Amino acid sequence: MKVQRILVLAGWLVNAPSALAARDQVVLADPASNKVTKNVAIIGAGSAGSSTAYFLRKFSQERDISLNITVYERDGHIGGRSTTVGVYDDEQNPVELGASIFVEVNHNLVDAAKEFNLSTSGIREFSTEGPVLGIWNGKNFVYMQYSGGSWWDTAKLFWKYGLAPLKTVRLMKATVGKFLKMYEEPYFPWKSLSQVAYVLGLTAATASTGEQFLDQNGIGKLFAQDIIQASTRVNYAQNLPLIHGLEAMVCMATDGAQAIEGGNWQIFSNMLAASHATVLLNRTVSKVERQEDASYIVSATNSESSVTFDQQPFDEVVLAGPYQYSRIDFDPQPRHLPDPIPYVQLHVTLFTSKHKLSPRAFNLSSDEVVPQVILTTLPTGEHHGSNREGVGSPGFFSISLLRPSMDTREGRDELEYLYKIFSPAPLNETFMANILGLPANRAISKADVSWMYRKVWNSYPYEYPRVTFEELQLDDGLWYTAGIESFISTMETSSLMGKNIARLMVDAWEG
Repeated sequence: MKVQRILVLAGWLVNAPSALAARDQVVLADPASNKVTKNVAIIGAGSAGSSTAYFLRKFSQERDISLNITVYERDGHIGGRSTTVGVYDDEQNPVELGASIFVEVNHNLVDAAKEFNLSTSGIREFSTEGPVLGIWNGKNFVYMQYSGGSWWDTAKLFWKYGLAPLKTVRLMKATVGKFLKMYEEPYFPWKSLSQVAYVLGLTAATASTGEQFLDQNGIGKLFAQDIIQASTRVNYAQNLPLIHGLEAMVCMATDGAQAIEGGNWQIFSNMLAASHATVLLNRTVSKVERQEDASYIVSATNSESSVTFDQQPFDEVVLAGPYQYSRIDFDPQPRHLPDPIPYVQLHVTLFTSKHKLSPRAFNLSSDEVVPQVILTTLPTGEHHGSNREGVGSPGFFSISLLRPSMDTREGRDELEYLYKIFSPAPLNETFMANILGLPANRAISKADVSWMYRKVWNSYPYEYPRVTFEELQLDDGLWYTAGIESFISTMETSSLMGKNIARLMVDAWEG
């Protein structure tokens, strides 16, 4: 077992405009078969919505159930938070803006990538010069890892942290092993997330903060603060005294980290294609009205013109996104209303520059090389951070030098570098000048930063400790996927919730 694997942190760094076009043809039942056709509306074409459609089709075909699926998506692309943008505004040069990677224990995503023959790539180290990873506490680097994870890296790890790295790997595997049982009978499909989490012993992890959970399991505070907290910050912008223990362990499950070439959104585009759903992009669902026969009328508007033009009846409706952001008028109100969930507001900044990161900005000597990826933690004694959202002394959550980039616009042919930064607030010119080693008293020019793209996400919930989670059904025939967000917030768990709800629906139809 290679201990250094735990340092390939799971969120190494956090749609495409060329999304799947809406299908014109609806899958119709065979009139001669006398089957009753089920009509399902899915609101949202991210991981949860696409997976619900995909598994609904799969399970219904296994049971020979006739099915029509309509997917409404308010944006013009499929994938939700899994989305790419074009470097230099060139769609042929995509870079992930949202959900960046998945790992080998993400069974739904890994299986889908294989089924749809999508090309994957691992995390790339494009340079062997200097460290590939550094963990910065605002004052100095508390850890550095070099290319390939040498024996010397491992020796330094044990010298500084004792057996904590090994204990962390064991605890992570035991915890993730319990979670993986949620995919299997007799636990799958589960009607209550709270119940299955309790039965599998996962509430022991969700009931505690990451700090408490690690301490209870004998993992030293220094390793937790330096290494594990760097992972929770890059993945969820949260420190260990805030985030619950299960999510902290998920951050350390990093084996087989990979991404789809050209963008992870392709998994969900292919899922929708395989589901034979009618996909309606730029459609905002404005109203869901329950009828006396327990069916639902779904009203949608054009996201750009706000003109209501679509009203269709459905047997079942799946809300595949957070209730609090849906802005849907439910008439009457569902029997169960989800509690509002506080979401992290994360600023993602992509930019290109001819400058490498400045050693001076990180208290290194001028002849030292700045790590390719910089994760952050808090210095000893600074438990929650002294400024916005607990970011603390470092001022940001991560900086990644993603890859070299050739700027060919207007015949320039200049070699630059593509960077991504996660932060709790917009980056100002003083910050940019500092990390690029530029004078602080002059404005940053196009010659210094040739291209920039900013995005603000409600990226994931604050994963506060808890032992109960939202219901899967808001009412009869009205399903809800986002309840899993406070349990584990990933592309994979959203997909798992979609699969679980699809199975429950089909089982009920057959019964």
